[in-house]
Amino acid sequence: MSYREFVSLVHKSTKRDYLARVTERDKAEVSELALEWGHDYWDGSRQTGYGGYRYDGRWRKVADAMVAAYGIKPGMRILDVGAGKGFLLHDFTESVPGVEVHGIDVSGYAIEHAMESVKDKIVEGTAAKLPFPDGHFDLVISINTLHNLYVYDLFSALGEMERVSRGAKYLCVEAYRNEREKMNLMYWQLTCRAFHTPQEWEWIFGKTGYTGDHEFITFE
Repeated sequence: MSYREFVSLVHKSTKRDYLARVTERDKAEVSELALEWGHDYWDGSRQTGYGGYRYDGRWRKVADAMVAAYGIKPGMRILDVGAGKGFLLHDFTESVPGVEVHGIDVSGYAIEHAMESVKDKIVEGTAAKLPFPDGHFDLVISINTLHNLYVYDLFSALGEMERVSRGAKYLCVEAYRNEREKMNLMYWQLTCRAFHTPQEWEWIFGKTGYTGDHEFITFE
């Protein structure tokens, strides 16, 4: 298991008004809206989610880096757990023509509004119970998804990533390294249910038998 920086290629440090996230509008109210995983979360205001999640090609850098790191070739199978609108899956197909991509997401809205090139490759479901056979994928990834699970589903999801993989695995989750980052994370997040330090995450990986690579996002 290694620490790999893939998301950092596109996720740069930005100035966030953390306090506004909890003072401009009832934070509990907007969190409840976000957890419906519908229009408000994906394409509503910035208060309730992404503020409009549209394809801009930025994930191609991540796809290319993963292809190089994991030796992805045409005919191999990739699974994205928490695929959203399928932007990264689309970029994998451009990076390696002939690669077989699949995704799963809890949001029916995201799938309905996914990119046409991969919409039929994404199924609605939960990371805690993946509807795929054992050892089916050459690469299983999950970006900014597993920290949204309660601990019992989180443990199941990590086991499921292991089960369906016959090769490489990678995940990225939010973490905090000090009290300031913890407070910033709690102020900014809308859907997070697993608040852990890097050391706690690594303990969880060990307990669940997760052997893949990982990366952390922090809120400085």
